[in-house]
Amino acid sequence: MASRLELHEELCTILGSRNVYFQPPESIKLNYPCIIYSKSRVNKQNANDRMYKSINEYEVLVIDKNPDSVIPDNILSHFQMCSFDRTYTSDNLNHSAIKLYY
Repeated sequence: MASRLELHEELCTILGSRNVYFQPPESIKLNYPCIIYSKSRVNKQNANDRMYKSINEYEVLVIDKNPDSVIPDNILSHFQMCSFDRTYTSDNLNHSAIKLYY
């Protein structure tokens, strides 16, 4: 299983900056565009009455001032196991949520 730190580095590469945050506290000042991600659950598969394989599911949130941001598309094309969840606007910032299995 790949590590969360490897995922972090891949997201930084896609974004082109270090504005990638894992479960940031509310006190941190975010710089935009940014990616916020958190682990949402673990999917596991069983075989022969044992856990055969597990994969972490992350909720990835891309926040950008640009409503036509290509960052969500870049994430979707980079990772094989991900899907677009929803988009919304809050505080004049565009949010794109993606489910990512890593």
